[in-house]
Amino acid sequence: MAEHNELGKKGEQLAIDFLIKKGYTIRDTNWRYQKAEVDIIAEKEDTLAVVEVKTRSTKDFGNPQDFVNKKKIKLLVEAIDEYVISKDLDVEVRFDIIAIVKENDAFAIEHLEDAFYHF
Repeated sequence: MAEHNELGKKGEQLAIDFLIKKGYTIRDTNWRYQKAEVDIIAEKEDTLAVVEVKTRSTKDFGNPQDFVNKKKIKLLVEAIDEYVISKDLDVEVRFDIIAIVKENDAFAIEHLEDAFYHF
């Protein structure tokens, strides 16, 4: 597996562990609908958190969250509409980004709630 793929998988596992520690229940990971893949679908209280995980080995080219573009946002929104309908859920939906940057042998994790409102 390519090094960037391994880093991405590590980042997704770190994000899952992070969310569980914050009291979230993980409903699904890598959920697909048409051309979209949702990294993590988590729930806390009555809120469904749709989480896009962005992991980078450096900030040299910008913050990880800066790599979520409008096309990706549109695909995620369409996918979660389908998810909520197909699962017959009655929840608030929030779109988050978990940005992870490798710093030496450690990882810095930033959880941006309602991240799509910042675009």
